Amino acid sequence: MKPRIFVTRPVPAEVESYLQEHCECDFWGQEEPVPRQMLLERTADVQGLLTAGGKIDAELFDHAKQLRVVSSLSVGYNHYDLPAMKQRGIIGTHTPYVLDESVADLVLALMLGTARRVVELDRYVREGRWQRGDNEVLYGFDVHHATVGIIGLGRIGEAIARRARFGFAMNVLYHNRSRKPQAEEELGAAYRTLDELLAESDYVVLMTPLTPETKQLIGRRELALMKPSAIFINVSRGQNVDEAALLEALQTGAIRAAGLDVFDREPIGAEHPLLQLPNVIALPHIGSATAKTRFDMAMLAAQNLVAGLEGRTPPNVVQELQ
Repeated sequence: MKPRIFVTRPVPAEVESYLQEHCECDFWGQEEPVPRQMLLERTADVQGLLTAGGKIDAELFDHAKQLRVVSSLSVGYNHYDLPAMKQRGIIGTHTPYVLDESVADLVLALMLGTARRVVELDRYVREGRWQRGDNEVLYGFDVHHATVGIIGLGRIGEAIARRARFGFAMNVLYHNRSRKPQAEEELGAAYRTLDELLAESDYVVLMTPLTPETKQLIGRRELALMKPSAIFINVSRGQNVDEAALLEALQTGAIRAAGLDVFDREPIGAEHPLLQLPNVIALPHIGSATAKTRFDMAMLAAQNLVAGLEGRTPPNVVQELQ
């Protein structure tokens, strides 16, 4: 008898077929998140859950008493209640690796977009403000040969460093929980304390997961350490930044600009003060949003789920549950 699963978000047809081959499937099939009460009802008799967000916690486990495997279609898994999962022996997986290069591409896009004021000057042209003889009003800032500081040199951080070093001849600094000798040798990356990195970098890229230690890692004190000419890029988690402090730093010129793919609350409201600033590029959390990467993530999430339900060790069990 096939295990029963609930899938809380649309997946490609090939992934649906793979899941149906191995499981009895209940697909939510809608882009909007499944309402909490609906989630509790439709997981009452499932052994597996494929999701991409929403709290996976003791309340859910109290309703889904047969649940054995939760597979998240994401790299981050801060929505997992890890102690509750460990206590009940529930396997939790995620989808690392497959999105590294796509996210690194987006970081470079934000660096270039903020430095050369791409969005701001696109608007300048569309609004008919471009005049013959415009000169310094159009100036941006160089990325090549500048210094980038990467906070969190994991797989994505290394992919960013590789692009920065070999594509733009940048000086690469990094801060990490532990030194990365291989990255230092291969990428020419130089380790710095967090304060040193903030003070020395022209571009500060935040790439840490959301943990109790990294929540609001970048606040008023850290922003004050940055150069007034520095540009801040965040493609990690919005909660890793004190958003009010960032807004103040951008408004007062304490830092030059910011490129943001993530926010404290998502979706961010259209009237949010950050979105009124010309020196901010704001994106709708699209770090992994390419067709190929999203397909690969969905298939990996499905394979993780099926492996766990078939009694095999899934390839991507989250570290804390291994």
